[in-house]
Amino acid sequence: MTTLTKPEDAPAPAGSDAFLSVRDLHVRFSTEDGVVKAVDGLSFDLERGTTLGIVGESGSGKSVTNLTILGLHNPLTTTIEGEIVLDGKELITATEAELERLRGNKMAMIFQDALTALSPYHSVGRQIGEPFRKHTGASKREARERAIEMLEKVGIPHAQRRVDDYPHQFSGGMRQRVMIAMSLVCNPDLLIADEPTTALDVTVQAQILDLLKDLQQEFGSAIIMITHDLGVVANMADDLLVMYAGRAVERGTVREVLKSPQHPYTWGLLGSMPRLTADVDEPLTPIPGAPPSLLNPPSGCPFHPRCGFRGEVEGSDRCVDIRPELPEGRGAACHLTLDQKSRIFTETIRPRLG
Repeated sequence: MTTLTKPEDAPAPAGSDAFLSVRDLHVRFSTEDGVVKAVDGLSFDLERGTTLGIVGESGSGKSVTNLTILGLHNPLTTTIEGEIVLDGKELITATEAELERLRGNKMAMIFQDALTALSPYHSVGRQIGEPFRKHTGASKREARERAIEMLEKVGIPHAQRRVDDYPHQFSGGMRQRVMIAMSLVCNPDLLIADEPTTALDVTVQAQILDLLKDLQQEFGSAIIMITHDLGVVANMADDLLVMYAGRAVERGTVREVLKSPQHPYTWGLLGSMPRLTADVDEPLTPIPGAPPSLLNPPSGCPFHPRCGFRGEVEGSDRCVDIRPELPEGRGAACHLTLDQKSRIFTETIRPRLG
């Protein structure tokens, strides 16, 4: 097989030292009912070879953020402000032609539902080979050989034969492997995995996560892992970002956030998970209420309508009137003091978690 390399990227202006830097990102959608504030002032960094987990309920802005990085929103209905710099290249102001050169080549995404993300009209080999041909100038034969190579790499048996099969001929776990092969065919520097293990049984989930870790070690990719499952980020991620109502409410290393969470929302997420030591009949503890409408988000702290610890904050209306800021580095956007957070977690939350 002919060895092909990616075309060299043009020199980019100097930016953040981080491989991926997102600063004060705002994403708004215009609808008939009003303006949806899907992402509201989000900032984070990601280094090469590391994994960032992003967790939160549906509607918290996780997927919107990452689709913005890829430039996949409709420009006619979307307003984007802030800064996204990938390896020194500013993405928000990039042209569509520039983004097309980056998508699939320098950055790629594993979508949540492989059956809908894959075309039913083309074989998996053609779909895997298409971005390889586009970004490297490979021939059809070379693209087919590369597709077989990638299918073997992600653990598809009999890749020489199955390269000509269609998505409906694969199981859910195998389709997800095909999606991973397509995402990694050009060795991207940034891989975004949006709920890559949804609807898969636990055995296949573990295989997919192990595969992503092995491929990250081989290619040195930076990974953003979007998930509802804190068990997945505990196994995969180096750092963790907790999102709520389009904002980051807590961040730190995975160990810091899961061992000593500081935000009441994070406490709620951990408390709603089943525990191995719990009685089989013990009910889960859900977070009260529902996520807010992003057409008209709450004032102050967005979590205050659902928070059971507002009474601990000095000043009865502070949570309602003042938006808490997320500090740089380890921390949480909450008006509770560090001493209060430590005491509440130790006395109230930790005993519930077991």
